[in-house]
Amino acid sequence: MAKVTKRLFLTPFEWMIARRYILPGRSEAFIALVAGISLVAVMLGVAALVVVMSVMNGFRAELMDKIVGLNGHAVIQAYGGRLDNWQGMIRDLQATPGVTRATPLIEQPLLATFNGRVEAVIARGNTQADIAHLAEKKVAGSFKDIQPGAGAVAIGSRLAENLGAQVGDTITIINPAGRATPFGTVPREIGYRVAAIFEIGVYDYDNTFAVMPIADAQTLLLTGDTIGMIEITTRDPDTVGQTLAPIKARLNGRAVLTDWKTLNASLFQALAVERVAMFVVLSIIVVVAVFNILSSLIMLVRAKTRDIAILRTMGATRSSMVRIFVTVGSLIGAVGTGAGLGIGLVFLHFRQPVVHGIEWLTGQNLWDPSIRFLTDLPSRVDPAEIAGICGMSLLLSFLATLYPAIKAAGTDPVQVLRYE
Repeated sequence: MAKVTKRLFLTPFEWMIARRYILPGRSEAFIALVAGISLVAVMLGVAALVVVMSVMNGFRAELMDKIVGLNGHAVIQAYGGRLDNWQGMIRDLQATPGVTRATPLIEQPLLATFNGRVEAVIARGNTQADIAHLAEKKVAGSFKDIQPGAGAVAIGSRLAENLGAQVGDTITIINPAGRATPFGTVPREIGYRVAAIFEIGVYDYDNTFAVMPIADAQTLLLTGDTIGMIEITTRDPDTVGQTLAPIKARLNGRAVLTDWKTLNASLFQALAVERVAMFVVLSIIVVVAVFNILSSLIMLVRAKTRDIAILRTMGATRSSMVRIFVTVGSLIGAVGTGAGLGIGLVFLHFRQPVVHGIEWLTGQNLWDPSIRFLTDLPSRVDPAEIAGICGMSLLLSFLATLYPAIKAAGTDPVQVLRYE
C-alpha cells in the first residue's frame, strides 16, 4: 500500500522538473504560447458551460415557479365553462391525500378600455386569500382595497402601461356576452377602480390579467354562484398525476382535470431538448481545448527529448516521467477550469448589467419579454452540475496527458545520446 501511495504523488525532484516544464524558457516560447492558448480555451469552455447551463436551469425554474405559483399544480375545468356544486368538490379535493389546497377560480377573456385605448384582458376572479398572496408582487397601490362589492381590481404592469392607467384610475371591462334584450344582446360594461398594479415576471400574465374578487367576477360574467375552474396545489408537483388520479376518475363526464405538465408540456420539453443540445455543443469547446493541451505536450516532449534522456540516465524512472508530464498537462487543465469557473460565476452575478451593456452597445433588445416570457435573465446555479462540468474538464485534461506522458516515459536514452 505504501508503494502505491508513493507512486500517486510527486517527489520534490519530480515537482521541480514539472514546474520548469510548465513555464518553458525562451527557446520554447512557441510551446508556452500553445500551452497558454490551451489554458484560455479550457477557461472559456468551462465558463460558457457554467453560464449557459445555469441560465437554462434558472429559466426553467423561474418559469415553473411563476406558472405553477399562479395557476397551481393542476386545474379542474368544467364542460361548458360553469361548474355547479363546486363547494362539495372542493371539500373532496381537500380530503384527498397529497392535496394541500383547492380553491375556486374564474378566468374569462374580455376587453378593457381606458381613455380610448382598448386591450384584451383576462378577468380573473380569485378568493381573498389568493389576492392577498398576489400582494407579494405589488408594484403600486394596495391590495387591501380589493374587496367584494368595492368595484376595485388589480392589473398587470404591462397592461397598465398599454392602457395608460395608474392607481386610482377607473377602467371599463366589457363582457360581450351581456344580457339579452328585445333588441339583441347588449354587452355588459362595468367600471373598476385600479387599486393596485402587480408584476409577476411572466410577460403574458403581466400583459393581460385583471384580478378581482370572485364575487365581482361572477357579477361581471352573469354566472350566478357557479365558477369556471378549481385550482389545486399538491405537496409534490412532480407526482401530481399520481396524487390526483382518483379525482380524475370521479370527474369523468363532468369536468376535465389538467396538471401543469400537460398545460406546459411543449414548453418544458423544448427547454429540456435545448438544454441537452447546448451542453453537447459547448462541451465541444472543452474537447478542442483538451486537444490543444495534447498538442502542446507532444511538442514539449519532442523539444525535451534530450533532457528526458539525461534524466533517465541519472536514475529517473519511467513512472517518474509519466507523473511529470501528467502533472504539467493536468495543471494547465486545472488552472483553466478554476479560472473558467470563476469567470462564469462572476458573469452570472452581473448578468443583467452585462445584458444591458450589450443592448446599449448594439442598439438591439437581447431579452424581449414578449418572446422569452420572463422579464429578466434568470440564473440558478446547481452545485452538482457545476461539479460535473469541472470534473469533466479535469478528466478530459488528464486523459489528454496520457499519450505524451507515456511517449516521454518510453524514450530510450541510449538511442538519444548515442551521438552526443
